[in-house]
Amino acid sequence: MTHPSNTTTKRGAFTRFLDTVEWLGNLLPHPITLFAIFCLLIIIGSGIAGYFGLSAQDPRPGGGIIEAVSLMNAEGLQRIVTSLVTNFTGFTPLGTVLVALLGVGIAERSGLLSAAMRGLVMNAHPRAVTVAVVFAGVISNTAAELGYVVLVPLSAMIFHSLGRHPLAGLAAAFAGVSAGYSANLLIGTVDPLLAGITTKAANLIDPDYLVGAEANWYFMAISTFLIAIMGTVVTEKIVEPKLGKYDPSEASIDLEEQKIESLTKLEKRGMIGAGISFLVLAILLAFTIVPEWGILRNPETGEVRNSPFLKGIVAFIFITFAIPGFVYGWITGVMKTDRDVIDAMSNSMSTMGMYIVLVFFAAQFVAFFGWTNFGSIFAVKGAEFLTSAGLTGPVVFVLFIAMCAFVNLMLGSASAQWAITAPIFVPMLMIIGYSPEVIQVAYRIGDSTTNIITPMMSYFGLILAVAVRYKKDLGIGTLIATMLPYSIVFMLGWSALFFIWVFGFDMPVGINAPTYYPAVTP
Repeated sequence: MTHPSNTTTKRGAFTRFLDTVEWLGNLLPHPITLFAIFCLLIIIGSGIAGYFGLSAQDPRPGGGIIEAVSLMNAEGLQRIVTSLVTNFTGFTPLGTVLVALLGVGIAERSGLLSAAMRGLVMNAHPRAVTVAVVFAGVISNTAAELGYVVLVPLSAMIFHSLGRHPLAGLAAAFAGVSAGYSANLLIGTVDPLLAGITTKAANLIDPDYLVGAEANWYFMAISTFLIAIMGTVVTEKIVEPKLGKYDPSEASIDLEEQKIESLTKLEKRGMIGAGISFLVLAILLAFTIVPEWGILRNPETGEVRNSPFLKGIVAFIFITFAIPGFVYGWITGVMKTDRDVIDAMSNSMSTMGMYIVLVFFAAQFVAFFGWTNFGSIFAVKGAEFLTSAGLTGPVVFVLFIAMCAFVNLMLGSASAQWAITAPIFVPMLMIIGYSPEVIQVAYRIGDSTTNIITPMMSYFGLILAVAVRYKKDLGIGTLIATMLPYSIVFMLGWSALFFIWVFGFDMPVGINAPTYYPAVTP
């Protein structure tokens, strides 16, 4: 039996740890401000590095000395002011994300995505509700906002209606949406976003290297089922028993007014129509890529690798969301004219203002970092250290995943964190022999699993507000303590899948994605 004083001490230490994380996170400026500061630091640092002659030996065959390039001179200033716009417009993730979101916006505005989530969760057998909730949370990441805004409150209501603790439903949905953020059966908007940043980082070592949106698809599709299973086990074996029997008097709202709306006949017809249109699109697309004569295969080699299909995957994301979304909206009467479709796309773009501003400064940071040769120099120096320490084997990914998870506690934006860390760690791990695709997968695991235990996550306040409806005295510490088991289990289980998949069976993490990069020894 645990002594009460020991339990109090453990809780006190845990609370202090959470308070420290929150305090450290609050010290950080907004990610946009952070990138602006980093840009200034890169310029100043390049001047210092150039003055002292910072350099490294290029490990590539026939390579010379890589020298730091100063931006604190006339030539550097000229390059900055003349490239400011092209740095922004040429930043790969910007266009790919915006184009993909045009299609997602139609599917979201028409009500298709919301109806699909409601139908999946509400029509599940009572014994399968938990797995349906977590699974729906994971696949909702194609339009993450809907997962937080619709699925999390809906899951709490469903659990309460079944006589289960509503906070268990909230926790299960939150875990699926946020801790399983990178997993999905479909290639979503996060895939081209991260692939664009990874490509920029990989180009510091190999200027011709291209990471596609499909680079992690195989691994992330399988991860969807793993997250659903782990989330179900944690909910039913750890979280729900710990929460105990729910006392309705703890609620801050009238629970009798909580109504769960089932899909109407019109919505069901819309879902059938959208499903048929998606099937037709899939068949047509298959004809362009499956046969050897497919027009979207590589015209030179006849293979799928480096084909127009893979290079244009963002266009297909747009189409496969836009057309079924419009069909659903047309059947349900939500979308009757082209004006409704245009309004849906416009509304989707209007929500991206913050992201566009962030990308402007992130693009400058990535460009400046590349110009100074800091990325290549740090990568070589880091690879030399890893080699001398004997950390060139798979164990290096244990440290990398843990580092990404820790940084995510204080810098919750996936794109912001990767834009900062990728230019250093992608080249570094490429030098010791690992492909950018595998490095990106490891990052996505670390970045996802701690989303649910950091107050820095942008939707954490929203989740807390929903939780308070069912337990009026619930605080940040209680919510984080509830979500911590998911974070731990997901981190361990997902990492184990990574090592078994990549190093145990040497299977590709995505379409034509290699595990290793031709190793060069510093």
